[in-house]
Amino acid sequence: MRRAAKVATARTRAALPPARGALCLLLLVLPGPVLARGCPEHFAGGTLPALTNPRLSANTTLLCYQAFAVLYSGLSRTPLYAAEHLTAAGVEAARRIDRADAFHEEEQLPEAMRSELADYAGSGWDRGHMAPSGDMPTPSAQAESFSLANIVPQNPDDNRRLWAGIESSVRALAIERGDLFVVTGPLFEGASVQSLRGRVLIPSRLFKAVYDANRGEAGVYLARNAPGDAWEAVSLAQLATIGGIVAFPDLPDSVRRRTMALPEPRRDEYAGGPRSRREPSFLDWLTAELRRAARRAWRDFLRSLF
Repeated sequence: MRRAAKVATARTRAALPPARGALCLLLLVLPGPVLARGCPEHFAGGTLPALTNPRLSANTTLLCYQAFAVLYSGLSRTPLYAAEHLTAAGVEAARRIDRADAFHEEEQLPEAMRSELADYAGSGWDRGHMAPSGDMPTPSAQAESFSLANIVPQNPDDNRRLWAGIESSVRALAIERGDLFVVTGPLFEGASVQSLRGRVLIPSRLFKAVYDANRGEAGVYLARNAPGDAWEAVSLAQLATIGGIVAFPDLPDSVRRRTMALPEPRRDEYAGGPRSRREPSFLDWLTAELRRAARRAWRDFLRSLF
């Protein structure tokens, strides 16, 4: 069973009442670095990535999980980024856990903001993890990684080949270096962005920013959300210019402007078990709708008692 996500949330337009089990409220758009009070262990220096594109900043919610955190957007209905602190011990532990697909809607989010299983059903797009299930050091952490709050529409070829190779190479680098801070997310570019059912925006590209605090160096994998093996290594400064996100705000300019040597994407045999090729079907959608109807009926029944 997945542990309920701890939520630290604030809106730029209007504050929501605290969610049940919420730890604190957190302003996400402030001048200067913003400390991650709810789960600082997932962020380099305990500081949230900064969004320099104001269009990205509205209607966002920070969700804290056991092994990662995501900044979720109610506008794109995807994460804007997922943050992790990968350690050699954690990656080794993750290698011993079989992958068990259990995609689910994030109940800690208001219904109007959530992406749904039905959004992906029959779409032809994979449900692509931003914090990979193969990074998760415990079964419960892996279960949390299958929340749709951690998922973007991803081209199947990209998800299963190039991006899987990037994820594997970063895990191998974490074992080699001892630990890494990682920020992964989508980029939405161009005047017209595609969507699933007019609800979930489809990224044009994906990035994975890597920071080695021990050596003081960083770099970013950047790849199109499309078939093929092409990718490029860019600096944190270039990512900020391209995508409007400063992945590690505390770093000096000398580190942000230099690109570390990133290992070539290479899929290994340790990826949290075999990657499922089955994407959401009509039965998945029907099951989700029945569960949703049952939850509503139960809530209505409880309200009738009081």
